[in-house]
Amino acid sequence: MEKRNTYKIHETGNIGEVHIADDVVAVIAGLAATEVEGVGSMAGNITNELVAKLGKKNLSRGVTVELCDSTVSVNISLNIAYGYNVMEVSAAVQDNVKAALENMTGLAIADVNIRIASVVTEKEQ
Repeated sequence: MEKRNTYKIHETGNIGEVHIADDVVAVIAGLAATEVEGVGSMAGNITNELVAKLGKKNLSRGVTVELCDSTVSVNISLNIAYGYNVMEVSAAVQDNVKAALENMTGLAIADVNIRIASVVTEKEQ
């Protein structure tokens, strides 16, 4: 079985603890990023590209999550739609991802780093 990182997000005396897997954080970040107008699609590494071509949906494609001193750092690789301002779309993605993660998980977000992998045209989307 594959070992996954988890983050403790809640502990209540005798009731117990709540842990969230980094995959869950990555999926939330990926979905929040794709909600932003101007994001053509998520980019991914070669493994993710092969998984996508095989027909398995991977919602965390192009997203990596790292825990750093009780805060989370998110790295997102995406393809921007042609005709959109890179800085405006990137800032909107950062805001949307940070807000979604803080609202849904309560985790402190240290940073949301954006990497623009390519530009896609309407036909490619």
